[in-house]
Amino acid sequence: MNEGLDPRHPVPARRPGPSTRTRVREVTGGVVRDRRDDLATEEPLEIRVQSGGARRTVAITMRTPGADFELAAGFLSGEGLAGRAEIASIAYCTDEDVAPEARYNTVTVRLRGPLPDLPSLDRHFVTSSACGVCGSASLDALRDRCAPLPAGDLRVSPQILYALPGRLRQAQGVFGKTGGLHAAGLFTPEGDLVALREDVGRHNALDKLVGWALMNGMTPLTGHVLMVSGRTSYEITQKALSAGVPVVCAVSAPSSLAVDLAREFGMTLVGFLREERFNLYAGAERVTG
Repeated sequence: MNEGLDPRHPVPARRPGPSTRTRVREVTGGVVRDRRDDLATEEPLEIRVQSGGARRTVAITMRTPGADFELAAGFLSGEGLAGRAEIASIAYCTDEDVAPEARYNTVTVRLRGPLPDLPSLDRHFVTSSACGVCGSASLDALRDRCAPLPAGDLRVSPQILYALPGRLRQAQGVFGKTGGLHAAGLFTPEGDLVALREDVGRHNALDKLVGWALMNGMTPLTGHVLMVSGRTSYEITQKALSAGVPVVCAVSAPSSLAVDLAREFGMTLVGFLREERFNLYAGAERVTG
């Protein structure tokens, strides 16, 4: 009998890494050579919530493995399902219905108290690396759980903003190997990097970053600036708002709904932040000069 199929010798769980080696044929100016290459790993992550004997799957997302517990915590917080006080523990799933080879792709979040009684739990969120949460909360639902951001005294200069894309790129370790990852970076108003997370999906990278802050008791992030690669979608601004981030910057364009959300909730939204230029779509009062 194949030892891997014998219950006395179960298949060991394989923990996927953030990058995967492959072989590639490179053609340059008519010169052909075979070489090794590194790809950004993309695998599914199932997020389950459990309280007592009740258990539900709330999300299945395509992500880059790594910081999975932060991703789960950040996702639940961003969707209004559970905050830091409601999360008792997070662990990879060892339930019998999960095959050994999938255990590092399934996370169970144990909650204090009952499962949240929210319409969100009547279906699964299904997300991909390319788009945000399909059918995520509307602006009306967001108004019910998020207040406008306080004006505060956070101010950031254009010179600091100009430096953020370069500092974000320099800190992207896995991107340097693969060239295929987005990043979300948390900065001080002085431009110092606090934390950075990478993923094949922009929203996953932000969930990981928010989850890190949540698990370290740093939320709400009222004194910080968020810098993301790519464009700014509704999902990005929703997650930033839920975490209390007052300034959101991106190297590319925002969507119309992202701008609407930023203006309604008092968020500073910066787009096309490249070299020494940017567009201010909302919250210009926080940018000095």
